[in-house]
Amino acid sequence: MTGGFSRASGGDGENDLGGRGPTAISARGLQKLTLLDFPGMVCATVFLAGCNLRCPYCHNPDLVLGSPDLPCIPEEELLRFLESRRGFTDGVCVSGGEPTLDPGLPGFLARVRPLGFKTKLDTNGTRPDVLRRLLERGLVDYIAMDVKAPPDKYRRVTRSRVDPGTIEESIRLLQQSAIDHEFRTTVVPGLVSANDVEEVARWLQGPQRYVLQQYWPPGKTLDQSWKKPPPCPHSHLERLARRIAHLVARVEVRQHIL
Repeated sequence: MTGGFSRASGGDGENDLGGRGPTAISARGLQKLTLLDFPGMVCATVFLAGCNLRCPYCHNPDLVLGSPDLPCIPEEELLRFLESRRGFTDGVCVSGGEPTLDPGLPGFLARVRPLGFKTKLDTNGTRPDVLRRLLERGLVDYIAMDVKAPPDKYRRVTRSRVDPGTIEESIRLLQQSAIDHEFRTTVVPGLVSANDVEEVARWLQGPQRYVLQQYWPPGKTLDQSWKKPPPCPHSHLERLARRIAHLVARVEVRQHIL
């Protein structure tokens, strides 16, 4: 993965505070081609830095902390690359970190869509105000929202002061919208239990798609002690999926791919 940081001008566009101006995204990475990040699409994934959660098992600590060691990709360079991929790439996924923290996100999406790409956002759901503005402006075609834990365990699992009420607001916002979306939970042994997953499924109250993601210890985690727990067995996820099938409209298991 290559990446970078930029505040270069990228053209007019509304920022997430409702103002207007040439706010460029703080791009810190680019995966030029993936078949995994956007369902049914050949896409490129842009990574933004910074996150307001501190999940100990996170596999992108450099992005979460905004490491100065990450190289830079100015927004103009991203847009030139995407222009060159017209006809070969279907969509653009914006991930992180937490992309909704970046004031340049709406403007970037507004500049990507005229190139003919579908757009997808990965989010932790902590900023429903930003999600609402993106939906109102029609800037996203698909949203994948992580639901880390049931409400009473949210702060413990994310090691943050997040208000579970903001997660609830984002859940209902997506469910009441017409946009394609999915909710997903990473099943982390020793942190997110089978009972937790069932509580999350009840909290969601029948979403369009609920994805159980397999935890697989990466080479680097935000808390290095979380490299040690064993992977979550695929068979465990399958049993969980059967257990909660009556609670959600559609449940899927997403296995880690080496």
